Amino acid sequence: MATVTTVLRRRKLPGAGLQKVFSDLRRWPILSVIILTVLFIVGIFGPPLKVGFLDYPGFAPYGYAEGSPRDRTIPPFWGREQVKMKTVVQSVNQLRQEATYQVSLRNARKVKPDAQLGDQVAVVLRQSGTFAHPLGTDEVGWDIFSRLIHAARVTLLVAGISLISGLVVGASLGLIAGYADQISPRFGRHLDEFVMRVVDIWLGLPFIIVALAVVIVLGQSLMVLLGLLAMLAWTPFVRNVRAEVLSIKKQEYVALAKVAGAGSFRILTVHILPGVTNTLIVIATLRVGQLIIAEAILSFLGAGIPPPKPSWGAMIADGRGYLADAWWIAFFPGVAIFLVVMALNFLGDWFRDRL
Repeated sequence: MATVTTVLRRRKLPGAGLQKVFSDLRRWPILSVIILTVLFIVGIFGPPLKVGFLDYPGFAPYGYAEGSPRDRTIPPFWGREQVKMKTVVQSVNQLRQEATYQVSLRNARKVKPDAQLGDQVAVVLRQSGTFAHPLGTDEVGWDIFSRLIHAARVTLLVAGISLISGLVVGASLGLIAGYADQISPRFGRHLDEFVMRVVDIWLGLPFIIVALAVVIVLGQSLMVLLGLLAMLAWTPFVRNVRAEVLSIKKQEYVALAKVAGAGSFRILTVHILPGVTNTLIVIATLRVGQLIIAEAILSFLGAGIPPPKPSWGAMIADGRGYLADAWWIAFFPGVAIFLVVMALNFLGDWFRDRL
């Protein structure tokens, strides 16, 4: 009797290849490390750096506010020159539709000295791209590539300082809240409850509205932005550190340290804090991406770094009115934010799986 063997093949689902790519990025975050390394190198060494006797010029081709109106809205280096044929007339009414296909005699003779009324003149609406401005220029002639480099340092500074501030405040409150009942059996539970209710109330506040109100009252400055982002950063550290402390304080080595005469401060810093370090690393890696997005949103809304100092969010805001004609003004800062935040999220997932 013949035996029939059926071979079942796994059906390849749509999007399975993309899913495998993301899975590999989470398991081996080489691309994330490369992107973040480039960010650190560009942010630290790209713009000029003056510290004491050190005067490092940086490798940014231009200053963040250096350029000429003659070079405005130049496309990236692969962009082609945009030319339009226009009819020469005596004068053009800029408020009427004729202005789009007519050129005044005075302006026409700048292009063609012997131009006469009724002639067709080729008018250059936009220059071709050039390697002098590899990513193009914005609406006032500032180099996009150079401003991206200068904005990278702003991103590192703002995200780094606000993250460290939030980490110190949040981790300290989490340690105290989780261990408060051991410090004072009578008032510790009330302190723990008070800290957690403050965190709950803080998380319920609409951050964007609060941030805009603060900027209206205090004005636009770097210190105000750092304070706002630090206030956004601290809450997840409190909750997660407190949860870790509630578990660690029941361990035998903590009880032995207490019996040996160690004080509460020593127990928290020497015996409990190392146990929550992995949690702090994971939260910090994931949180810094959220801080970069928050900074970009605030800058987009006009509540971030005061102009002309560049930030990626402010550059996107500058380009939103030119999306049809000069898309590169907003596109490249958006790509920078996407790549950095994606790299941080993949790196955070890798830390979470490994630690």
